[in-house]
Amino acid sequence: MRRLVTAILAAATALGLAVPAAASAAPAEVRIQVLSNRADLVSGGDALVEVSVSGPERPRIDVDGRDVTGRFAPEPGGRFVGLVDGLKNGANVLSARIPGRGARLTITNHPIGGPVFAGPQVRPWACGTVAAGLGEPVDAQCNAPSVRSYVYRNAVTGTFLPYDPAHPPLPALVAKTTTDQGRTVPYVVRVEKGTMDRGIYQLAVLDEPGGEDLPPAWNHKLSVRFEGGAGAHHSQDAPPDVLDHVALSRGFLVATSGLLVHASNENQVVSAEALMMLKERIVERYGRIRYTIGNGCSGGSIQQQLIAGMYPGLLDGIQPTCSYPDLWTTGTEVADCHLLLNYFNHTAPLQWLDPVRRAAVDGHQSVLNCGAWEAAFGGLVDPAAAANCNLPADQVYHPRTNPGGVRCAVQDYQKAVWGPRPQDGFAKRPLDNVGVQYGLNALNRGVITPEQFTDLNARVGGTGIDWNLQPGRIEADPGAAEIAHRTGQITDARQLATVPIIDLRPYIELEIHTSFHSYQMRAKLDRDNGGHANQVIWTFPVTDLALPFPNGVLEKSFVLLDQWLAGIERDSGSAPLAAKVIRNKPGTAVDTCWILGARVTDPARCAAAYPHYGDSRIAAGSPLADDIVKCQLKPLTPTDYRVSFTEQQWARLELAFPGGVCDWTKPGVGQRASTPWTTFANGPGGRPLGPPPVSTPER
Repeated sequence: MRRLVTAILAAATALGLAVPAAASAAPAEVRIQVLSNRADLVSGGDALVEVSVSGPERPRIDVDGRDVTGRFAPEPGGRFVGLVDGLKNGANVLSARIPGRGARLTITNHPIGGPVFAGPQVRPWACGTVAAGLGEPVDAQCNAPSVRSYVYRNAVTGTFLPYDPAHPPLPALVAKTTTDQGRTVPYVVRVEKGTMDRGIYQLAVLDEPGGEDLPPAWNHKLSVRFEGGAGAHHSQDAPPDVLDHVALSRGFLVATSGLLVHASNENQVVSAEALMMLKERIVERYGRIRYTIGNGCSGGSIQQQLIAGMYPGLLDGIQPTCSYPDLWTTGTEVADCHLLLNYFNHTAPLQWLDPVRRAAVDGHQSVLNCGAWEAAFGGLVDPAAAANCNLPADQVYHPRTNPGGVRCAVQDYQKAVWGPRPQDGFAKRPLDNVGVQYGLNALNRGVITPEQFTDLNARVGGTGIDWNLQPGRIEADPGAAEIAHRTGQITDARQLATVPIIDLRPYIELEIHTSFHSYQMRAKLDRDNGGHANQVIWTFPVTDLALPFPNGVLEKSFVLLDQWLAGIERDSGSAPLAAKVIRNKPGTAVDTCWILGARVTDPARCAAAYPHYGDSRIAAGSPLADDIVKCQLKPLTPTDYRVSFTEQQWARLELAFPGGVCDWTKPGVGQRASTPWTTFANGPGGRPLGPPPVSTPER
């Protein structure tokens, strides 16, 4: 163990990763710091710890009286670093003493199966360790021993193939790669798979079997893979592939988890927790991480932007592709499409034969957009949709035949965040369309008639808690809007100012991944931070998200983001991190589009080639940020419209909007700045964790 710790610190020193030393002006001569995580969020029974001593003495170190001094290796500058294991769940007091002086720090350990800060875990939960090749689970948290294997990149085919250390391939068949640290090595990759937080993780890094336990070619940078889709699975699903040539060939460690797949896990608090635990394991087993890059499309972009905003520091730079800012504003778009399609197709089809008028109301380029949303994800808030849960139908809720079954709506999967409704115990729902004037912009532009506008808003209706259509509008459950904003479930951009963002926008405007979502996030950055210099949008044509990125866009973006983060890392000035992000932005990090294969940086040409549109709320008058759960209301006033209504039409509008209409000039109900690092361990709604624990001096 001491050799392992010494190797970790030697690698860190070689890379210029200085481990913090005690400040000379600090009143305590002994200081303790957990290096692998916050001291109150440790998991798995171990932690990488540093003890700093201002004098020449070697400290005696113990945990609750158990001597662990022998686990610590001395390092320059009076530092001693060791991996402390055997921590019990709950509080563990680590003490370090030299004659007459000392310090103590409480380390709070959590089970490797979780939870840590995400609150109570959903039940039931089906283990997936056997299918993942990990064997039978050893406990109810679906834990299983980790396994290690190897692959190599074939020098002829360029593919990854299994590598058997007992029978290695001919050296000529093994490709070589040169890392960004200038180290040329055989292209052999160690793959580790295991369990944590009831998920299955996987990581890959350049390595040679039989060598050091620590991979010598690792550049101490981490690339995290997120995947898209949407689902509320009650199962331990397989992780994404980690054999990412772009990252591995440069020396990155690539890591992921089944809990970072949005098609399986729509609870981004759990995603953040899983990422935190995964990074802790990497630090404890492989060494310090210089910085972490996130990448992923669609639902994978939701996870990146929410985690970077809710739990800053877990991701240092992100590459959201085909992006959405968050889950619940996107969920609002889906819910509105559901209501509008029902109205257009079933309630008043003869009034809405013109697809141009329909699109003007739903805000997209075409009626195909809402149709695609309905077909793909219209049932995400349907508690009876068994496919959402990945459970047998007989275990799933039905209001008549199985009222006690598992509810598969996304808010029920996130019940630890929202809490229960007092009337039925179901999870609170942050959806609301009270006061929304559908088609307002189209009315004022003369695209739809006053009669169409009146009838639409009088009869569009809403959905009940069981996703049943109802005449009345949807009302967010009390407190849900405030929780959504305060906990970052609806992303604001305040924490994102410290994160370089390269938004990759495949332009496929006639399905669900519409391009305005990139500019929706930009509007939030402008509103909350006074600018968007930390965000770059790259737009390019593609007909199918399954096709490779054209012109090497993905690799170019990854290299550019790495360059950006390396510049920030080298910046030793005293400026805030947000300022360092801007002043270390590479000159090529600018908005870009590709037209007929040519790279274009002229904003006007790009906007003309790739126009972006909106959604139903923007078409109803909302600002482009489009992140209000429940709007504040103002009186219904005839002078607010550019058209005139008949007395009968006005009377119908008064019935449709008894409390008034949305006042988009005001913040939404409960809309406030998010509080980062919120824990739900003590109940729904959450509370801020506060600053990380620090050691206390002893005399």
